[in-house]
Amino acid sequence: MTEEKKDAAQNFELVLSSAAQLPGVRIDREKYLAGALSKKFSPEVIATAIESSPAAAGIKPEELSPIADASIRYESTKVTAISVAAGIPGGFAMAGTVPADLAQYFAHVLRITQKLAYLYGWDHIFEGTEEEIDDETKNLLILFIGVMFGANGATDAVTKISSQVAAAVAKKLPQKALTKGAIYPIVKKVAGYIGVKMTKDIFAKGVSKVIPIVGGVISGGVTLATYAPMCLQLKDYLAGLEVANPNTYVAEVIAVEDVEEYEA
Repeated sequence: MTEEKKDAAQNFELVLSSAAQLPGVRIDREKYLAGALSKKFSPEVIATAIESSPAAAGIKPEELSPIADASIRYESTKVTAISVAAGIPGGFAMAGTVPADLAQYFAHVLRITQKLAYLYGWDHIFEGTEEEIDDETKNLLILFIGVMFGANGATDAVTKISSQVAAAVAKKLPQKALTKGAIYPIVKKVAGYIGVKMTKDIFAKGVSKVIPIVGGVISGGVTLATYAPMCLQLKDYLAGLEVANPNTYVAEVIAVEDVEEYEA
């Protein structure tokens, strides 16, 4: 990795850490699933979805699609409003070394990432306290965001991790895979890719801020045009993974029953 990409990766990880510490970023998996599924599914199905996953409860990806779309619309509206305000000169001050509007933008990226992940079979993502984000969580989020940004290697890495989760190799995420071995270098490359792209986008928005008010509208329009499609890209990808397929869990149940019958 070049020095430019290393610096870009470090900058992005700094932004990600800052965004993760903002109020309201961390989505309570149980509360979100309970609310999101309440209008379409029975309490029994919802209870199983929360305890295990929506797929394990027999909920198909196509049934989750309108729920996911509603969450994307909600977060898109919020992030666009923030971007319009930030596009007006003097709209947001600096938060440490990270521009406030940039941290807010990625805060909504993290929010929708969690919502989509929980709908399509993933367990709790954030661990630890509100003041910190551990390396395993950060690296997984980088890969999810890499899928949104179209970074090379991100989809393959997440697919490998999800297959381990679906196969119940580990009740929680395979943490060592995210900090050591073949996947870790991919995380760093993805972070560098996003960092470079992020830097270019900051420059583009900086130009738009030269013109008061109009700059805000341009900034908001660019955000809306990029945020929603990236969310949809992540949604479609997660919906196609093994961990989101109810048949994965039906096969597991049949296999267990076959073993028990044989032993009897």
